[in-house]
Amino acid sequence: MSLVSTEWLEGNLDKVKILDCSWHMPNIKRNSYEEYLQRHIPEAIFFDLDKYSDLNTDLPHMLPDQITWNKILSSLGISNNDRIIIYDDSDVLSSCRCWYNFIYFGHDPNLVSVLDGGLKKWVNEKKIITNNKTEIFETKYTSQENKKLVKNKKQINSNINKKEFVVVDARSKERFDGKVPDPRKNVRSGSIPNSICLPYKDILNEDNTFKNTIEISIKFNQIIDPKYNKIVFSCGSGVTASVLALAYSLVNNKYSPTIYDGSWAEYGKI
Repeated sequence: MSLVSTEWLEGNLDKVKILDCSWHMPNIKRNSYEEYLQRHIPEAIFFDLDKYSDLNTDLPHMLPDQITWNKILSSLGISNNDRIIIYDDSDVLSSCRCWYNFIYFGHDPNLVSVLDGGLKKWVNEKKIITNNKTEIFETKYTSQENKKLVKNKKQINSNINKKEFVVVDARSKERFDGKVPDPRKNVRSGSIPNSICLPYKDILNEDNTFKNTIEISIKFNQIIDPKYNKIVFSCGSGVTASVLALAYSLVNNKYSPTIYDGSWAEYGKI
């Protein structure tokens, strides 16, 4: 159950740990943490996507090391057997990146879900929000990395000729085709050779909920064999790639989400 509805969460608020993983593109002048302080779902804990990444690289949102991840989750009061619900208030569905991080570090996939439609849908339905501070009790979280779920630039380059997996890019067609400048400084326009473009917005409804599984299947079937499991998702910085990874897991239950962590921020670096 990679997705849960607002109705489901409303009925299970006291049985889950809730994370607000709102994050915005660098050119969007919004402060996710300040917005969280003003309003959030009751008992939600803020997950800082920038802060809780590898801080020893200039690439955005790279996975931290295992020891650091354990410290992060322990400091947030997360336990290994917690049922985790992640939401965001972002147009790029940053909650999906947090979902991927949990899967990569070995949290039971059946215990990690994204709130379909996020905070926007929750608020539009006039469900309860608060600005109360969430009390956190530190835990001792232990993780287990699944390194098969991430690819690096060397592996991406090697695959261009070997073609052992398919790279699917979640960015817009204009960015993929290099027809518009990249929003990040010192990153050229274009895409990885032999990669395929499937804009992440193509599998979403206008309200940022996911399309139904039939519609998602149709989108993926247009670019790849629906039973194919060797897919690596990429995007600008590993965020919207995770949106496609979650979507594909909805229609192929044998697929384990695999991301090119550096994505175009690394591959297109000047």
